[in-house]
Amino acid sequence: MTAETHKKPGLETLRAAISRLEGHSDRRRTVLPFGVREIDARLPGGGLALGALHEVAGGGNDALHSAAAGQFCAGIAARTRGKVLWIVTRQDVFAPSLKQVGLSARRTIFVEASSDVDVLACFEEGLRHGGLGAVVAEVARLSMTASRRLQLAAETSGSLGIAVRRWRRQTDAADFGQPTASVTRWRVSVLPSVPLPVPGVGRPRWLLELIRARAGECADFEVEACDAKGRLAPYIPVADRLALPAALADRPDQEAAWTRRARA
Repeated sequence: MTAETHKKPGLETLRAAISRLEGHSDRRRTVLPFGVREIDARLPGGGLALGALHEVAGGGNDALHSAAAGQFCAGIAARTRGKVLWIVTRQDVFAPSLKQVGLSARRTIFVEASSDVDVLACFEEGLRHGGLGAVVAEVARLSMTASRRLQLAAETSGSLGIAVRRWRRQTDAADFGQPTASVTRWRVSVLPSVPLPVPGVGRPRWLLELIRARAGECADFEVEACDAKGRLAPYIPVADRLALPAALADRPDQEAAWTRRARA
């Protein structure tokens, strides 16, 4: 037996001890892949970690409204199993927009809290419950202490926790740069919709910024917004779509159908 063999168990024990002190679970996490190779390749395990806390905020004016950020979160929650708890402080969630990305009202339990303190309390309780597929909560301020409690609750139950960072004033969005215990941090900005070969409005398009990924890489992605099953699609410019075979791009057939409908 070599000296290296003797050292390795001690090194692994030290790493596990450090991980516990940092509030990380030493068990292997299950992940929820996005199904977009470019995104999953940047995330440890090839997807969004379940049993973990994630942060999402809107870019630009969406920092106040969280419309695109909310749909992004709803698309993720729609692909989990079980009920989804959605906690808000303002009664402006548009249920049909959540349904549009696959999250039906029958699966969603809406809770209105009067303050961020109450939101965080409901958030933690929902994550500790263990019987929910995902818990989504709109919150403005998220301290390191609060985020650690949420992360530990998610690790204990295995539920997916998503903090939608939403502010009442644009200047308050600076808080998004403060450190937290979340596993990933995302920003969603609205881009011009996918152009159509006929007059009309195409599929919404987003700029996804992966600002932080624990043990992963930061990156930006241009994607087509979630479809009716909560799935994203990589954005392919029109010129590139027309150059790809139908079996690969799956676009020319759709464009022909749009043209036929327009002529009809």
